[in-house]
Amino acid sequence: MTTTEAGLPTALTIDDSQLRRDPRVLGKDILRLCRQAAQRAGLERRAQMVADGVPGHVIELFDLPKPEDVAREEIIAEADDDYDQQTWMRST
Repeated sequence: MTTTEAGLPTALTIDDSQLRRDPRVLGKDILRLCRQAAQRAGLERRAQMVADGVPGHVIELFDLPKPEDVAREEIIAEADDDYDQQTWMRST
């Protein structure tokens, strides 16, 4: 999956085995991944601003996520969605 910095999907590849799943569950997984992508993009933006020497008080004005925020949100999302450790990756 490729998303914009805001988490909007721009490219999506779904393995055939995933298409056999309940569409609602698959859709929830896709939305969760979009949200995670947006959060992680915000982390990258924050890191770049720090590397560029932007003062901390200015970075805070952008309301970008912090690593602990992203980790907490991912744990909550997985618990709320009854995340089942399935992977979309396959061996090649």
